[in-house]
Amino acid sequence: MADRISDDTIEYIGILSKLELDGLEKESAKADMEKMLAYIDRLNELDTEGIEPMPHVFPIYNVFRSDEVENGDESARTLANAPVQKKGSFVVPKTIG
Repeated sequence: MADRISDDTIEYIGILSKLELDGLEKESAKADMEKMLAYIDRLNELDTEGIEPMPHVFPIYNVFRSDEVENGDESARTLANAPVQKKGSFVVPKTIG
């Protein structure tokens, strides 16, 4: 096995994650973490020379597109429905006394 997880590490992870693990749960978590580390070591054996890292799993284009107004300014029509308006805004009753 590549890396061994110590009991102190499991205890520390339990404290960080606010978990109270009994002895059997600690051993199970330790075994699971060792399997994960072994798998990561196995992935490190792959030849990735010349392969560019991907910034995202899915191709994303034009993320920072410019905002475009589609509906126009309908504020005049909206304010036409207001029973009371003042300086281009709705006037509403005071709700906090």
